[in-house]
Amino acid sequence: MKNKLNKKELTEYKKIITKRKNEILDAIERISEDTLKKSQKDASGDISGYTFHMADVATDNYDREFSLGLASNERQSLYELDDALKRIEEGSFGVCEECKTVLTKARLKALPYARLCLDCQQKREK
Repeated sequence: MKNKLNKKELTEYKKIITKRKNEILDAIERISEDTLKKSQKDASGDISGYTFHMADVATDNYDREFSLGLASNERQSLYELDDALKRIEEGSFGVCEECKTVLTKARLKALPYARLCLDCQQKREK
């Protein structure tokens, strides 16, 4: 195994992960407010007393489901970020779980919660 990340690098990644985590929490909150707290009438911007056209209702429902899907994906990212913070505390952050080599800084910068080096990730995806 190559050298592990030093304490300064780990602190920097912890800051990056925490910042990303806070951004995701804010995004989930906005999505929830925009999607779940608005009535059908508010969501469509309709201020008239007329009933909704079926196509408008379907579009609004699609938009809501799409937004909730985004929130779900963001929650998965939160899980991964929390796990990365745990790995920092345990001393296993930045080390490939398969081949035990140190992950490149470029990989960790792009994907701070990466568990595998690029080679092992590609093998797993095949």
